[in-house]
Amino acid sequence: MPIDFCHIPVSIIKRSEGRSAVAAAAYRSGTKLTNEWDGLTHDYTRKGGVVHAEIMLPAHAPPEFADRSTLWNSVEQIEKARDSQLAREIEAALPRELSREQQLALVRAYVKDNFVDKGMCADFAIHDKGTGNPHVHIMLTVRPLKENGAWGAKCRKAYDLDENGQRIPDGKGGWKNHREDTTDWNDKGNVEIWRAAWAAYTNRALEAVGQPALVDHRSYKRRGIDKIPSVHLGPAASQMEKRGIRTDKGEVNRQIAADNKLLKEIKARITRLYNWSKAEAEKPEGQQPSMMDLWEAQQQLKRPDTRTGKIRALQESAALFNFLNANGIQSMQQLHEKIAGMNTRYYDLRREIVKAERRIAVLTERGEMWAQYNEYKAIHKQLARMKPEKRELFEQRHSRELILYDAADRYLKELKASGEELSPKEWRREIDLLTAQKQVDSIDMKAMREELKAVERLRKAADQLARQERDKPRDRGPER
Repeated sequence: MPIDFCHIPVSIIKRSEGRSAVAAAAYRSGTKLTNEWDGLTHDYTRKGGVVHAEIMLPAHAPPEFADRSTLWNSVEQIEKARDSQLAREIEAALPRELSREQQLALVRAYVKDNFVDKGMCADFAIHDKGTGNPHVHIMLTVRPLKENGAWGAKCRKAYDLDENGQRIPDGKGGWKNHREDTTDWNDKGNVEIWRAAWAAYTNRALEAVGQPALVDHRSYKRRGIDKIPSVHLGPAASQMEKRGIRTDKGEVNRQIAADNKLLKEIKARITRLYNWSKAEAEKPEGQQPSMMDLWEAQQQLKRPDTRTGKIRALQESAALFNFLNANGIQSMQQLHEKIAGMNTRYYDLRREIVKAERRIAVLTERGEMWAQYNEYKAIHKQLARMKPEKRELFEQRHSRELILYDAADRYLKELKASGEELSPKEWRREIDLLTAQKQVDSIDMKAMREELKAVERLRKAADQLARQERDKPRDRGPER
């Protein structure tokens, strides 16, 4: 069975967000590096879980770039602007079914074919703390290298042309122009290509060691699967859950797991009963068991000796009688029509439950980012009031809080730019309404499960009748 959607985040390390390529490389590799651009030293030699780190270079890259400090300090020095994009990072989970050597071979093949052969320098690190979550961080250069090993330009000026291929005057003595990238590395479509490639390379590595292909980079929604995706815990909630401390996100995931289990169970049961009742209803009328025959056969299926067993048997018989009577079922054709209706109802309920869970996840994320913004807003304001000589030290001491604030601020600004109102109370109100409706739908789904139990008892009775019919001694006629 395919595993859950394989999350493969792709991000840019930007100086405008207070980040540096040297700091990121030091953290990923668990080493100590000094950023020559700002003079800051980043020491992560005590960081645990880094099991392998390696640099892979294209053929025309300077050999000295094989040194991590040299590579990323060169990147820092060539980027002059305070809002420069310094590096691209890709993170991907590694299959636990592969040995460390097999994981390493998978990463090397993927990095070489998709990035290094395209001219990028790659610095990757495999992290594994032994908690069942091995993964790889891949840092990539975003500026191309010339054939002589020098850094090239990220973009160039291109003139706008009219329908005759002539330059268009800008009315100021010059020509209309625009910037265009010198490589296709920033194309938005690349993210989909890189994610699909990781899934393909991973599945190939699994198949090579006799394991089934398990990875699909597409979401449940894109694959047409009405399954509720779990929410991302994040490092803080993940660590708390591992220590046995229940978190809000953990509770959400436990509820989602329970909902998915219920949906999967009912789908399997209703499919079996639908196929059975259809086959029975298509038999010639004389070969179809009557509801009375099935009722009597069901009464003979269980003859418990204990008082508790007798009470349960009576309850089951009563439930079956009520089911048949309430739905006016007197024939196999009517039973099949009822199950077909249940099947339709199941898909309607499942669609509503999944839709509600997905919307709740979106609204919950908005609420969390709103809370994160407000939690660290005071730190950001304090930074703005700092004198220049104290600003850098303050940024170092509060880098985590400032990064979290910037992330929340950017998220909320993008949300507002998309036309959404920032209304936490309305988000909470909608979550409450969706949760209440989902609970109603879940109750209906559980009630359907009880009806399925009644039909399953009829099927057992039908199987019993069929066996009795097969076991009857055949009349061979008078002996001669």
